[in-house]
Amino acid sequence: MKTLVIGANGQIGKQFCALAQEAGTPIKAMIRHEEQAAWFQERGIQTVVGDLEGDMEHAFEGCDQVVFTAGSGPHTGPDKTLLIDLFGAIRAADIASQQGLSRYIMVSAIRAEKPLEAPEKMRPYMAAKFAADAHLRHSDVSHVILKPGRLTDEAPTHKFANSVEEAGDNQISRANVAYALLRVVQTPSLINQEITLLDGQRPIDALL
Repeated sequence: MKTLVIGANGQIGKQFCALAQEAGTPIKAMIRHEEQAAWFQERGIQTVVGDLEGDMEHAFEGCDQVVFTAGSGPHTGPDKTLLIDLFGAIRAADIASQQGLSRYIMVSAIRAEKPLEAPEKMRPYMAAKFAADAHLRHSDVSHVILKPGRLTDEAPTHKFANSVEEAGDNQISRANVAYALLRVVQTPSLINQEITLLDGQRPIDALL
């Protein structure tokens, strides 16, 4: 089962791709520019050039499921949030449905369903995630929506919680998100689930 990774060149995407390659889990990394390919090719990871704001249908060919971990990033404006985090994610779900992929795994955000409660500068991003998640839930493709908390660059612990009350905080390392994402990809029976991800004390399989 090959997985298309949209957002492969991002901070979580790269860590996930490295873990998947080490585990022998077949992936195809979608990158926006050919010059991004070297990092993946050095690790023996297949790449395909595709554009969330343009042509990407071809990238899905030969894949059985898709991971969406792309993001417009903190240094862009609401226009890119609309085109990438919202419309890009929706287009990817529609293509996955049209091409008969078995599953769409979305990296969303904790409390994306309450955008107005987020810090002001994060509200467009949360609103985009809210709408993209809603579209995915009502699409024809099975889905898993991961909802990580505030992202950090701490080392992986491979231990998790699924509520702020359990965790005592609302944060999670990008490395732990990448690890959890790998376990979801490796568990094809997990469908139509939404999972909050925070740093905690439990193994990932206890959450899944």
